[in-house]
Amino acid sequence: MKEVLNLSIAKLKRILKLKAKIERLQGQLENLASVSASKADKTPRKKRRAMSAAARKKISQAAKARWAKVRAARSK
Repeated sequence: MKEVLNLSIAKLKRILKLKAKIERLQGQLENLASVSASKADKTPRKKRRAMSAAARKKISQAAKARWAKVRAARSK
């Protein structure tokens, strides 16, 4: 506390200006952080494509055929 009493008026004024500037910049930083967070929440999510039952069955049959081919090659 005694150090503050030994400072000149010009230095005290400079300290007050710097403190005000720091507070203003912190406020701007908080605003930017909150804006970017709110934008991230509002981004639309990609809609998952629906696959028909027939398409799933076709893929399943193709996979089973591939595995049958692999098993047949192993058993030789």
